[in-house]
Amino acid sequence: MKILIKNAKAIITMNKNFDVFHGYNILIEDEKIVEISKNDHPADKVIDASKMYVYPGLINTHHHLYQTFSRNIPDVQNLELFPWLKYLYEMWKNLEDNTIYYSSLVGMSDLVKNGCTTVFDHHYVFRSDSECHFIDEQFKAATDLGVRFHASRGSMNLGVDDGGLPPMSVVQTKEQILADSERVIKKYHDPSKYSMKQVVLAPCSPFSVTDDLMADSAVLARKYGVRLHTHLCETIDEENYCLERVGLRPLAYMEKLGWIGPDVWFAHGIHFNDDELKLLAKTKTGVAHCPISNQKLSSGIARISEMYKMDIPVGLAVDGSASNDGSNLLEELRSAFLLQRLKYSNDSMSSKELLKVATVGGARVLGRDDIGSLEVDKAADLFMIDVEKLEYIGTDFDPTAVLTTVGVKQPVDYTIINGKVVVENGKILTIDEKEIYQKAMKSFKEFIGRYEK
Repeated sequence: MKILIKNAKAIITMNKNFDVFHGYNILIEDEKIVEISKNDHPADKVIDASKMYVYPGLINTHHHLYQTFSRNIPDVQNLELFPWLKYLYEMWKNLEDNTIYYSSLVGMSDLVKNGCTTVFDHHYVFRSDSECHFIDEQFKAATDLGVRFHASRGSMNLGVDDGGLPPMSVVQTKEQILADSERVIKKYHDPSKYSMKQVVLAPCSPFSVTDDLMADSAVLARKYGVRLHTHLCETIDEENYCLERVGLRPLAYMEKLGWIGPDVWFAHGIHFNDDELKLLAKTKTGVAHCPISNQKLSSGIARISEMYKMDIPVGLAVDGSASNDGSNLLEELRSAFLLQRLKYSNDSMSSKELLKVATVGGARVLGRDDIGSLEVDKAADLFMIDVEKLEYIGTDFDPTAVLTTVGVKQPVDYTIINGKVVVENGKILTIDEKEIYQKAMKSFKEFIGRYEK
């Protein structure tokens, strides 16, 4: 299958030189980009891009897709993280396979309609009273949609009876967790170039996982060459919990357990001190930045501008739908830009640097060099927006910055993933949106009904 994106108004490559090409074509063959030039070529599909800005696909580095079915709940709108979690765990303990499939499909659909081509999800809630196939359901949803998907086999084994935060109904034994982690890696993890499926091991957090599970998960991950992920330094409550329980700040605790290095990244990373930032930079341990969630839960503003200058791997993320109420990386991009301006003023990151975080930075965090920029031999992952509309008049000065300074308020015109058109004219081609809406709404109502009983 050949696709020719023809005569683009601007191609924002995000290559090492931050090149922007005007009037160029992109030739896609099968899953990869084979040429960026002004040469014409025959193709199975030709897209007139004369009104389009073309960007690398955005890469989501932290999410909780199951939370798509627990958004906009009045009782939690004014809560911070710990009480917020305690309330919602009573709802999440009712998850079933069907819930996971449709909540994942809904969240992923929101992402791809807004320019995301690679999704990482951190799923850690598994019922202790029944067999769960939640990660399998997520991979099925990703395959049906056609999105590049990195799933994590998350875990919790430290429940409230043992000094942790989650209720006992959503914790499993270490043995159950490690056995299923190995199963998922063997069944789904594909490390090959242009891979559409990869697996990460991701115990939830210091306040829901025991020391030995955290350490053993790191050993298992490194045995199979998969990456490691967890929440860290999101709130002061977490910091105080670690100091009281183990006598260490969160990052020192992770370092003690072997959770540091270029195969590890942490979600949030708001409350690192200066010495901890230096350690992250030295070890190339990464951070997933979740600006909207951090605002909603009053967690704080992460020091992303400093991290970027120190060459700490940083990616952009939407975080859980219930702490964000959406799955839109374009919104995160603009929010991140404005928050960094608020915190650092003239020392904040530039628009092109933040776009790099959302693309190349995300690829780095996920351990990939085949996605993240528009270059020959990279995966054909991109999105396009028609800027010859009223809402974009007066914004032509800098195509790289328009996503952060102006923002995109509607679905993108095209999303192409691995050389296949997934979104065209703002509509998803790979699924029937009306049919999925009906089925997902039925699943949502069943899920809420189980909680209300």
